[in-house]
Amino acid sequence: MSWQAELIRLGARIFLKSGTRPSVTIAMRRQRIHAYERWVQRPPAGTESTERPLGGIPAIRIVRPESLTGRFILYLHGGGYVTGSPVLYRHITWRIAAAARAQLIAISYRLAPENPFPAAFDDAAAAWHGLLGEGADPRRCVVMGDSAGGGLALALALRLRDEGGPLPAAIVALSPWTDLAMTGDSCRANATDPMMNFDDMAPLAAHYLAGTDPRSPCVSPLYGEMHGLPPTLLQVGSDEILLDDSRRLAQRMREAGCNVTLEIWPRMPHVWHAFAPAMPEAARAISRIGAFVQEWAASRSTLFASSADNGSWIRRCL
Repeated sequence: MSWQAELIRLGARIFLKSGTRPSVTIAMRRQRIHAYERWVQRPPAGTESTERPLGGIPAIRIVRPESLTGRFILYLHGGGYVTGSPVLYRHITWRIAAAARAQLIAISYRLAPENPFPAAFDDAAAAWHGLLGEGADPRRCVVMGDSAGGGLALALALRLRDEGGPLPAAIVALSPWTDLAMTGDSCRANATDPMMNFDDMAPLAAHYLAGTDPRSPCVSPLYGEMHGLPPTLLQVGSDEILLDDSRRLAQRMREAGCNVTLEIWPRMPHVWHAFAPAMPEAARAISRIGAFVQEWAASRSTLFASSADNGSWIRRCL
């Protein structure tokens, strides 16, 4: 692990983990996030960033010089369903767009507790249908999210499959929260997670669930039927409390015959991609994402050739 990652782990434990205790109110979290937004690095020259709704959902559209016409990433941000915004991610979304040679659209879905389930779920679906309504070919579109947004991306895929409509070419989920019942062994085994507190997760889940069964696949995709899902890339850190959310999901997808890649990155903090300006591992992870998107959201001829391999695989990043 790089020395930059070691320093960031230490800084996260000191300055970020203290802000994820149950005693920290949602108002305080949002105030802190809003303060962070003012310091988030802006995209470099040559990046087009436009605020324009997608399917009626507020969104920021990112286009890089590398972006290919017709290749899209629908990005769903994290934040425990109670915080977060596309602005907070503007320092990494342009990097993902460039690596994937895609146009990236990050939506601002409604947040709990003011808008509990199914608000975010419905907003994600509306954005997907809005993207197709604008003429996008689903075979060249990828749905991607981190943390809560990663779980939301997977739940959206289950919904689209069950509705019988077009599915995205692939799913990418970064440190996804796939089990709001918090039953994974890593929830307690990885209590040393440098960023997240296990005791904080149940209250966050309750704000979003508002009485919904935490084992409903609509909120916890881990409990859904996995057959027929698109090729999926999962990236997670080895000592995250959410490690088992990815490990168990990958196992269930593999058993269902899905094409799934699980990357477990040693000692990486939750959604380490956010530290891309300073952490070499974040840049490498984004590069892997780019390659995955380019493989599965390629031209039609390439897509058909790639789809012939419908096996599954799991890999560790050592």
